[in-house]
Amino acid sequence: MAKSLDDIFNDDDFGLLDSKDKKSFVKTDEDRLIDSFEEINIFYEKNNREPSTSSMSEYGIYARLKEIRNNEDKKIILKPFDRFNLLGEVEIKNESIEDIFNDDSGLLEIEGDISIFDFKHTPTESDRAKSDYIAQRKRLSEREFKKYEAMFQQVHKELKEGKRKLLPFNDAEKNLVEGNYYLVDGLLAYLEVSNAAKVFKENKSGDRVRLEGRTVTIFENGTVSNLLFRSLAKAIQKNGKLVTNTDGGIEDELFKNSWLVSEEDVKSGWIYILKSKSQKPEIKEISNLFKLGFSTVPVLERIKNASKEATYLFDDVEIVASYKCYNINMQQLENLLHRFFAKTCLDIDLFDKKGKRYIPREWFVVPLEIINEAIDLMLNNTIMNYRYDLARRRICLK
Repeated sequence: MAKSLDDIFNDDDFGLLDSKDKKSFVKTDEDRLIDSFEEINIFYEKNNREPSTSSMSEYGIYARLKEIRNNEDKKIILKPFDRFNLLGEVEIKNESIEDIFNDDSGLLEIEGDISIFDFKHTPTESDRAKSDYIAQRKRLSEREFKKYEAMFQQVHKELKEGKRKLLPFNDAEKNLVEGNYYLVDGLLAYLEVSNAAKVFKENKSGDRVRLEGRTVTIFENGTVSNLLFRSLAKAIQKNGKLVTNTDGGIEDELFKNSWLVSEEDVKSGWIYILKSKSQKPEIKEISNLFKLGFSTVPVLERIKNASKEATYLFDDVEIVASYKCYNINMQQLENLLHRFFAKTCLDIDLFDKKGKRYIPREWFVVPLEIINEAIDLMLNNTIMNYRYDLARRRICLK
C-alpha cells in the first residue's frame, strides 16, 4: 500500500525531516583574542607554569603571551579573563562622557548650521577643566582617610589663628611642592606625592623644558586624585590659593596630630639644599651649584644671617628643599652625603672684609635631581651600595 505524504512525515521517528534554523556565528576580533588568551590560561592550568622557549610547541604560546603583555589595549580587554594573574596589574581607565566625545572618530560630527552649539556666555574651557578635575577623583576608605582628617583639621585651626595664610598661587614649578597644602574649589588639598620631572617639550613658539608627571593629592572631603602635575596647577590657579607653611614647632604638632610620628620619636633636624643668590660672576656662572647641609633649627632661622657668613659664600641664599628627619644621627648622614659627592665639591677661595681666607666645603656642583636621589637612598639606608659617576653624572651601583 502506497504511503501518503502525511504518512511519511508522521513516520519520521529519527527526526530526519525536522527543519532546523541555521545560525551563523561570526567571531569578532575581540572574541578571537579572548580565545587565544584562553589557550594560555589552559596551558598554565595544566602545567602550573608559564610557557617558555624550551620547545617549539611552547614557543608560539610564549610569544603570544609576551606580545599581549606589551600591548596595553589588549591587556585591558583580557584582564577580566586573566584567571592566573598572568598580566599583572592593569590600569583600566574609567572614561568620562567628555573622554568619549573627545575620542570620537567622526561619528558625532555634523554638517550644516551648528550655531546652536556656539557658547557665547559660558566659560567652556573652565567647565572642561573642572569636569576633568572631578572625574579623576576616588573616595578613600574611612580608615585610609583618618590620618589626613586630623591634618586638615589642624590646618583649618592654624588658618583661623593666623599661623597660616592664603596667598595667590602662581609659578607652579616653584610653588606646587610635595608636602604642601592648597585651597582648590573651596576644599583644602594636600599634595602627598609629586612625580613631576623635567621634560623637554617642542612647541611652535619655541622649545622649552618644564615639569610633567602625575600627582597624588588628598582632599579634605575624603577623596584622592591622580591628576597630572600641570592639571592640578591649573585648577589651583583658576580657583584656588596657596596655603603658607608654618614654623617648625607648629609643623611638629601637625605631624603628631596626624600620627605620622609619635611622642617617642626624636626630631633629629633638617637636611637642606640651598642655592646661592650671589651676583658675583665666579659664583653666578656656575650651573647646578648647591649647598648641602644639616641644621638642628628651622632652616629659615639658620640662614637669616647668610650674607655675613662664609659658609653661605657671604651672600643670601634660596631654600630649594628641606627634609625633616626623626631618630637619625644627622651628623653622620651629613658627612656621608658630603663624601658621596666629594668629587664635585666647589673649589674656591673666599675672603672677608678683613682679608681673611675661607674655603667653603659644603657646596657641590651636581644636578638637583641627583641630589634628591642621593638623599632618598641615604634615608633608606642604601646609599652605601651606590657611587656617583662624575663623568656620566649619574648614580650607579658599586
